[in-house]
Amino acid sequence: MADYNHRETEQKWQRFWDENQTYRTQTSTGKPKYYVLDMFPYPSGAGLHVGHPLGYIASDIVSRYKRLKGYNVLHPMGFDSFGLPAEQYAIQTGQHPALTTEQNLTRYIEQLKNIGFSYDWSREVRTSDPAYYKWTQWIFMELFRSWYNKDTDRAEPIETLLEKFATNGTTDVNAVCDDDREGGAPLTFTAAEWNAMSAEESYEITLRYRLTYLADAVVNWCPALGTVLANDEVKDGVSERGGYPVEQKLMRQWMMRITAYADRLLTGLDTIDWTESIKEQQRNWIGKSVGASVKFPLPDAPVAGEQPKTIEVFTTRVDTIYGVTFMVLAPEHELVPGLTTPEQRDAVDAYVNAAKLRSERDRMAETKVVSGVFTGSYCLNPLNGEKVPVFLADYVLAGYGTGAVMAVPSGDQRDYLFAKHFNLPIVPVLDAQKEIDIQADNTKEGRYINSGIINGMTYAEAVPTLIAWLEARGLGRGKVNFRMRDAVFSRQRYWGEPVPVYFKEGGSTGRLPYLIDEQDLPVELPAVDKYLPTETGEPPLGRAEGWKYKGQYEYELSTMPGWAGSSWYWYRYMDPQNETEFASREAISYWQNVDLYIGGTEHATGHLLYSRFWNKFLKDRGYVPQEEPFKKLINQGMIQGRSNFVYRLKGTGQEGQPAVFVSLNQIQGREVTPLHVDVNIVENDVLDIDAFRNARPDLTENAEFICEPDGRYVVGAEVEKMSKSKFNVVNPDTIVERYGADVLRLYEMFLGPLEQAKPWNTNGIDGVYRFIRKFWRLFYKDNAAGASDAGSSQWIVTDEQPTPAELKILHRTIKKTQDDIDAYSFNTSVSSFMICVNELASLDCHKRSVLQDLVLLLSPFAPHITEELWAALGNEPGTVSQASFPVFNPAYLVEDAFEYPIQINGKVRTTISFAIDRAPTDIEREVLADEIVQKWLEGKTPKKVVVVPKRIVNVVI
Repeated sequence: MADYNHRETEQKWQRFWDENQTYRTQTSTGKPKYYVLDMFPYPSGAGLHVGHPLGYIASDIVSRYKRLKGYNVLHPMGFDSFGLPAEQYAIQTGQHPALTTEQNLTRYIEQLKNIGFSYDWSREVRTSDPAYYKWTQWIFMELFRSWYNKDTDRAEPIETLLEKFATNGTTDVNAVCDDDREGGAPLTFTAAEWNAMSAEESYEITLRYRLTYLADAVVNWCPALGTVLANDEVKDGVSERGGYPVEQKLMRQWMMRITAYADRLLTGLDTIDWTESIKEQQRNWIGKSVGASVKFPLPDAPVAGEQPKTIEVFTTRVDTIYGVTFMVLAPEHELVPGLTTPEQRDAVDAYVNAAKLRSERDRMAETKVVSGVFTGSYCLNPLNGEKVPVFLADYVLAGYGTGAVMAVPSGDQRDYLFAKHFNLPIVPVLDAQKEIDIQADNTKEGRYINSGIINGMTYAEAVPTLIAWLEARGLGRGKVNFRMRDAVFSRQRYWGEPVPVYFKEGGSTGRLPYLIDEQDLPVELPAVDKYLPTETGEPPLGRAEGWKYKGQYEYELSTMPGWAGSSWYWYRYMDPQNETEFASREAISYWQNVDLYIGGTEHATGHLLYSRFWNKFLKDRGYVPQEEPFKKLINQGMIQGRSNFVYRLKGTGQEGQPAVFVSLNQIQGREVTPLHVDVNIVENDVLDIDAFRNARPDLTENAEFICEPDGRYVVGAEVEKMSKSKFNVVNPDTIVERYGADVLRLYEMFLGPLEQAKPWNTNGIDGVYRFIRKFWRLFYKDNAAGASDAGSSQWIVTDEQPTPAELKILHRTIKKTQDDIDAYSFNTSVSSFMICVNELASLDCHKRSVLQDLVLLLSPFAPHITEELWAALGNEPGTVSQASFPVFNPAYLVEDAFEYPIQINGKVRTTISFAIDRAPTDIEREVLADEIVQKWLEGKTPKKVVVVPKRIVNVVI
């Protein structure tokens, strides 16, 4: 056997795994199950960089470890393959998104297989595959066919609601519906009235209760991309992809009634093993508040048409209502046109148009800049009848609460700044001595002043008094509110799941949505001539010629958002080939839910929230057994890039003049401009000048390089996010080719704790590379010809019995590895392997019984070299993944002797080993007789000798 050849070995075993379907998983009850899942990746054209596999490596280690521990492990991989990047490329090139997506997928799969992951590739799923999105469409249809019963606190089939209407009308219906969303008066009718309605009239009423519905919503509209964007796709008022302007626009959209599950989404967080930071992000996003809904009358305002005669607000501090001195509406609020007086029309229109260009995130984040405009109208404080001016301000958002805020400048900093800016009155409502306490934490102390019916009351007395007063007059009610809004479920794109809906004329809006027949699933994407909106502004699907349901009805032209297919995909992995169900009851019953989920923190309030919502819905409808989809969640940290810089002398490299580049240590006061340089042409901070010239001829034509005295050009370095623009992307293929996949896997784990960010430095990988070879040399010995001589290594493993010292090293490592993997502390495991190999090498240990267990310990981390050695140890047929994890024996760690430090007058002068059970009097006698101790005593008799068992011996003279 030659010296270890990682290329040959890794390719050999990857072929073996493929050909033998080594990691194919069967749904079985013979073993306990363990489901390990990586967050669905999107296959971008750039492929993987070394930061991407971090979480995949961690999940693969756990998967391999659990197999060795006797579990039936499900560890699948698939792709979130719909998305805007492929569509944008299609718009630019005319190439169908499916083609570029397929090319990207091929590249991703090749890279993933190169790293040696134990995925069951037979279960691969892709969201853009019609066989997959058929079931995404089916789940949409089930949501449309369901309503949320507040009494049972779960979703139910729409038929149960129809039965209630037919029997008792709305009398005993306690449902989540449009009345909650719009803040309007509840719809009421008797059973007789319901039964007398036409089919179309009754059907239209049900649309107000269904868990997915059509509504006008303020969305992030990007004209350049021709689509709605999610909040996380917008940054600083522009699209994250392309940097195009984004505006706020009211559009007819499909919505998902996620707010029906708000309380359950909150309480469910207490039942799952997730990081507290992710839980807190979800709690803040859901934003549960207990307060009151209050109506401010609009008696004299020029409200147009059938719009309400009141402004409704939600407040958690109804006790401060006497301190309201102005009202603030969101610029997009539906009442704005009717409330704006002719004198204020131009100013209001200008302000509304400006607000459209700012994203909600930016508007929420800005706290110091005060802006707003007066509508010219007033509302009335319902408690004292005082006129309150109505303003617009972009810090109020139409989609949060009611889109209106009663401003109390004496109790809110933002309202205070606004009042100061517009010279509005500030009216205190609380006793000055107690105001801070009450505002800060509702200590329910202090008494109210200037406050009408609650004057002189405490907080505890005032709140119920006010709510009862408002309810008695139809001007308000106690209410629980949530910051979270229903989820927009429409995208004006081509490359997404078609919505399985068609339209018929009728109803109050002129057309009503209907579900297609289930037997007609999937609704596949039609061919279009371009991937742009139509000339009349319809989404790209509007370009499809003759695309009608049953040849006559218009399909929904929007597609589903990116999160649709990723909100249930873990179930499809359980039974990916099933043509009659999204997964069989048998498979779901066995796998239940995901035991370990690994992915990035960026999905905290998107994918993770939507997935929990869909899972709870599927549980309500009896399709799955578990309330939560992911038992344990680990967020891997980011691997940052180590950027390198060259330094161009200022004044050079411009207007046709050649550039002058100065080595780092030669700058010495010169004015230079740092420029990113490709890290792949830098080694140990030394630039390959020829490679730089070839890579950047635009910068280096006739360039001069001022180097170090020894001729090297030394670059600068800085840790930054890994990205192509910073030229600091490291391709894992390069690392695998040069060092091997096992080295890449070990090094990424060795960089630091999984959850923490850490910088990549290719220079540091050499230590792990040497470790792999040192491990190999426990099994093979190089002949005199040296390692470079092919075929020069010989097998040196023996069948000798291990010594106690060797067994101690092995079992200490078994315990450490087991404890570390159970605690997901992979970096410390790698350290323990290095210590173990060093210690065994120092003992010249080549014993089969020790090394075979060591191979098993290392196999989850470095599967290729351990497969090779497992076979060499005579364990064929089969693979190391079919073995069992070594059993830790604590007896081997029991010490039979202790090396005592011997102190003389407080200084350690020697050490002496004694049996653990040796009596202190015997230890004292032998210490005093020791030759070295006698030398330091210089013939003196010790005053005392202190023996601390298994710690130290102190001799005082």
